Amino acid sequence: MEKQSKSKNQPIRIALAKGRVARQAIKVLENLGYVFPDYSKESRKLVFRDKDDQLAFFLVKSPDVPTYVENGTADIGIVGRDILLEHPADVYELLNLDFGRCKMCVAGFEDLDISFNKKLTVATKYPNIAKTYFDSIDQPAEYIYLGGSVELAPVLGMSDCIVDIVETGTTLKENKLVVERDILDISSRLIANKVSLKTKKDKITPIINRFEQELKNENNKKSSSK
Repeated sequence: MEKQSKSKNQPIRIALAKGRVARQAIKVLENLGYVFPDYSKESRKLVFRDKDDQLAFFLVKSPDVPTYVENGTADIGIVGRDILLEHPADVYELLNLDFGRCKMCVAGFEDLDISFNKKLTVATKYPNIAKTYFDSIDQPAEYIYLGGSVELAPVLGMSDCIVDIVETGTTLKENKLVVERDILDISSRLIANKVSLKTKKDKITPIINRFEQELKNENNKKSSSK
């Protein structure tokens, strides 16, 4: 009974993808009324609880967010659509939060020839997304996985092109690369563990509702400013 009571009183745990997504997510959570007194960018703590002990978040690498949510270590998570497509997980995708927006693109030098007559060598952090795209247009390709700066691959002659996320395009321009084709739009998504959504529905539903209301408010602001 004591264990059940402790579990019942546990805050909802949320996994956030480190970096820009986490910064924007924390800002939104604060706008929603959650206050994390121990959080700071310089903190070495691993888990941060809000002052009312309703919500606790932790920061992990983007590809790990769906894993934490799928196995129930996190009840919910916020991560980019790119990660969900590249690393499929058995989770519920609840909301498009509409921040962390960018595009997945094919990029290369201006004279890049994408045609069925030539097999492309593609450098990317997203081999599954890249393969799905090039297969969809019947373009023969081989893929080189790189975890770092993929823009370097065509510059040094390792690949014909890259498939990567483009935000501002500054890095591409500085290396004389251009966007050849847009593959898909990316934004942050709210995901949930399937069991948690059933067993902790009374706690998770208000959080989802707050996010939905925040989205409506933001959309209304955008509409009124036009």
